Amino acid sequence: MKKIKKEELYSIPNCMGYFRILLIPVFCWIYLRAERPGDYYLAAGIILLSYITDFLDGQVARRFHMITEFGKFLDPVADKLTHGAVALCLVFRYEKMIYLFLLMLLKEGFMTVMGIINLRHGRKLDGAKWFGKVCTGSLFVLLFLLVCWPAIPGVWADRLISLEILIMALTLILYIPEFYRMIRSWDRK
Repeated sequence: MKKIKKEELYSIPNCMGYFRILLIPVFCWIYLRAERPGDYYLAAGIILLSYITDFLDGQVARRFHMITEFGKFLDPVADKLTHGAVALCLVFRYEKMIYLFLLMLLKEGFMTVMGIINLRHGRKLDGAKWFGKVCTGSLFVLLFLLVCWPAIPGVWADRLISLEILIMALTLILYIPEFYRMIRSWDRK
């Protein structure tokens, strides 16, 4: 395993990733204590800041040749921690959110286990697939909308959460053959 250099740990894009992780408890504290519309808007602003930072860290890394192996690990970890924390907070407001949260855990657990198994055999996914990006984008929209609009009618919230559950389930199903192909390629290594 390659040793991580100190300069890589403190590169600007990686520091932006640390910042995103530090925003998670701030969001949770503000959202779970929210009472007025302004509180919810502030929580939504924190999510938006996290996603803007996510976009910018990738741009900076590519433009200024600061892409690191550690950054390739840190960025999706920050994404998953943010999504998971926001979804968990929303469980306390929207009944159906627990099902989405549990599916997120299942999907990410599957992806992590399969990723580790394949890495041990010298294989890895070449970035997120289009369906993974669709799932992540739709999840962001849903989470942001539910945080920003706490007065959304319950039936609409339930339908949107159900739609995201469908998208995430399909994404998980579509990743299964991707990992199966990788496993089959072990013999050809």
